[in-house]
Amino acid sequence: QLQLVESGGGLVQPGGSLRLSCEGSGFILDDHDIAWFRQAPGKEREGVSCINRNGGSTNFAESVKGRFTISRDNAKNTVYLQMNSLKPEDTAVYYCAASRVFTYCARAATLYAYWGQGTQVTVSS
Repeated sequence: QLQLVESGGGLVQPGGSLRLSCEGSGFILDDHDIAWFRQAPGKEREGVSCINRNGGSTNFAESVKGRFTISRDNAKNTVYLQMNSLKPEDTAVYYCAASRVFTYCARAATLYAYWGQGTQVTVSS
């Protein structure tokens, strides 16, 4: 069974940090571009960041540029989203997703065929 499993979410104070992980289960992430999306209650899903197969191409939403970084460790079959200087508006369920390989990754949800179940991130004092 092909699965993407997110972990690392939780409750953090404004200005704090979290690192989310996306691990492939029965799923070789090395064969895919990976993206992180988020969805807050009452809001549309937003593409947060993406990374292509070899890590040479990354892309970030304007709302997280300079605060979030994305990386991958193909040996561990895992992609990470490091989130620093978190704000209350970052509160959402975060999902990782996998697409076929492109030269440059993109944050359009329609490109991604495989999705994880999500992990909750809450930024609050």
